[in-house]
Amino acid sequence: MIYLILIYEFFKIGLFAAGGGLATLPFLTALADKYPWLTSEMLSQMIAISESTPGPLGINMATYAGYMAGMGVFEGRPMARLLAVTTAATATASLVAPSFIIILIVSRMLDRYKSSRLVEDAFTGLRPAVAGLIGAAAWSVIGTSLFDFSMVRTDFGAVLLLPETVLFIVTLVLTNLKKLKKLHPICFIAFAAAAGVALGYACGWE
Repeated sequence: MIYLILIYEFFKIGLFAAGGGLATLPFLTALADKYPWLTSEMLSQMIAISESTPGPLGINMATYAGYMAGMGVFEGRPMARLLAVTTAATATASLVAPSFIIILIVSRMLDRYKSSRLVEDAFTGLRPAVAGLIGAAAWSVIGTSLFDFSMVRTDFGAVLLLPETVLFIVTLVLTNLKKLKKLHPICFIAFAAAAGVALGYACGWE
């Protein structure tokens, strides 16, 4: 059953998440609200790992989510980790399948209809929709990483996660300094990872 769920959900994400990996985040957030094998906390971890590892963000996220789904379903069974690898492969293949199918169709039709007014209007309509998806993804990342909205009713002052916010501001400033802009992005990723580990130990994060 988990395989059918993954095929359905990730094929749907791959079909409608136009604009790249960040556009998949609103869909994955919806999955976290729908299924027990994916939580908001896991989602923030997935983003950090996916952004820090080689490969497209969307594919990395699908692989990670598929693996965690398998571990959640098959936990305690023999060869649970191997079965989780198969669910990871299923989620990844389901995510990329719509792109392959659509590109195959479009490649045959593009030469014929690329100058069509309808095609131009369709792309014009897609651009703001993609911008909206990426904007929603950016907010979901910020909301998960820098705020704890569960504290709104009990301790409003604890809503803003201070160590994470400080790290965010420092990294933002460093990436915009003229002398540091020429550095490879991996330098900033390594810095943020090391700083996150150090802050984790210092603040007692679990």
